[in-house]
Amino acid sequence: MPETSDQRALAVSLSAFPDEVLARLLAERHVPASATWRDMFDAADALLDAASVARALPLLDHAEAHALVAAVIDGVRAGNGIREALHHRALVGVDGRPYAAVVSAVRDLAPHGLPDTPTASTVDTSNDAAAAESAFTNAAALADVLLLTLESPLGRIGSGSLGAGERRRLVDAGAAPSAEEADLLVGMAARTGLLGSNSRAWLVTAAGRAWLPLPTLERWATTARALRDALPRAYRTAEGGWMPQPTWAAATPFDPAGPERAARWTHRLRAWGLLDDSGAVPPWGVGLAAGGDVDVSALRELLPPEVDRVYLQNDLTAIAPGPLAPHLDVRLRSMAARESRAQASSYRFSAATIGAAITAGETADSLRAFLTEISLTGLPQPLAYVIERTSAEHGRVRVTADAASGLTTVRTDDETLLRAMEVDTSLRSVALSRSGDELITHVAADVVFWALSDARYPAVAVDADGQPRAVERAKLAASEAPEDPADVYGPLIERLRAGGEDSDAAWLERELDQAVRARAVVDVTVRLPDGSARVFRLEATGLGGGRLRGRDRAADVERTLPLSHIDSVSPVA
Repeated sequence: MPETSDQRALAVSLSAFPDEVLARLLAERHVPASATWRDMFDAADALLDAASVARALPLLDHAEAHALVAAVIDGVRAGNGIREALHHRALVGVDGRPYAAVVSAVRDLAPHGLPDTPTASTVDTSNDAAAAESAFTNAAALADVLLLTLESPLGRIGSGSLGAGERRRLVDAGAAPSAEEADLLVGMAARTGLLGSNSRAWLVTAAGRAWLPLPTLERWATTARALRDALPRAYRTAEGGWMPQPTWAAATPFDPAGPERAARWTHRLRAWGLLDDSGAVPPWGVGLAAGGDVDVSALRELLPPEVDRVYLQNDLTAIAPGPLAPHLDVRLRSMAARESRAQASSYRFSAATIGAAITAGETADSLRAFLTEISLTGLPQPLAYVIERTSAEHGRVRVTADAASGLTTVRTDDETLLRAMEVDTSLRSVALSRSGDELITHVAADVVFWALSDARYPAVAVDADGQPRAVERAKLAASEAPEDPADVYGPLIERLRAGGEDSDAAWLERELDQAVRARAVVDVTVRLPDGSARVFRLEATGLGGGRLRGRDRAADVERTLPLSHIDSVSPVA
């Protein structure tokens, strides 16, 4: 039980906090929004509990932690800015004095104070070429991760991290050189809003989808800004940049996971070319580190130039003589499988990849136009033949949504194909049934289309006019704006404030209730009708109906005192 003087002082402070400050405090302490606290005294009691204080200390940055330790050990009160921050975290009173529960926790964790912060060594030059190579390589790798996730979401295990099978999928596909790098890339994508999650998988967000066709430098700059903005508060400067990297490990002195977190963020910024191996910031990141913006011109000089043409060959391959512009690479990979990624990438066409492109909305005409436009060697006859044959075969099964009946219809001129679909057990989930010369079902047209495509039927989705329409298979992560603590804790804060409209009366009743529960002997000061005051020493026995009952030891009688006449109560030592 926290000291009652601290409890009352904190309750008064909580009442004075603006709603947004109080909501942020409750969020930082992981208070459930369904907490059954009745008033600010209940809140103060819980926030001064040892477990709650232990949750608060790891959140303190370097300056706040050292100021709190100085206040606990040396009695030195922090300056106004830090004092206010500690006060709003319910660790010190309005005068900067730490609460007793906080003193106890700090003395347990840092009985001899905190170690000195390592000084950040100054690095005169950074390894710009290595940092630029890392930026280019990982920008391309991150695009590969997003494209693979569009094809099939990345599964998560119970802890929320990437599953082992999904790590192998990324490595086998060439998106990441190792399982550790797969975790790094997915972590960066999640932190910068390119990937979102549900309870079971990582999904590409709308922002991630829009990021993919951007030029490489724009991809890099967008993610660099997002990484900087996602850095932990303890690493950030007042100007909005970041502190020297060597200081990150000690940036949260009370957090045992601080060094591990610092290493993880260092790895991310190194991978993105914002730090080199020595911790120095390359020229293109200096502005960002200072709270400004990136300077992509400094990076552009070190990146290999992108190309916008490929060699189409008779063996159904395409060779890019350099890094292909991202918007071209993304579209080319929708119709061909990439076989290698390097300065010169290769892609292979097949009936299956062309069929997948048509399924996604391409036509024979759009495929020929695109490939002719980017080809340095024209459109080879073997590739043109595959496009024509696949396109002709692809539309034999037509899937339509009938708005009038609410049914989905599946039609084909091939009776053998129709019978095959009718009895195909792999299509049981869409419940196709024969109706004349077509199949019908109550299942949505898009679901039926993808079931047929997965079963390798040459299906095409058509609209009411019989024209082919594109069907988007990739499921994007729902846009999730971070919850505002003020919204989450609004009802609880409203209840706490309503319960403390008369704080003096509420505190008095709370003290009396505790005395009754403990059968304690207390001195009760009562205001008499003539305006005088009298002190009764009672063994508190009951509280209810607006009255205190207790045994007067001096007179050996039971007394009942109206709470409205009680001015104060104090325990007897």
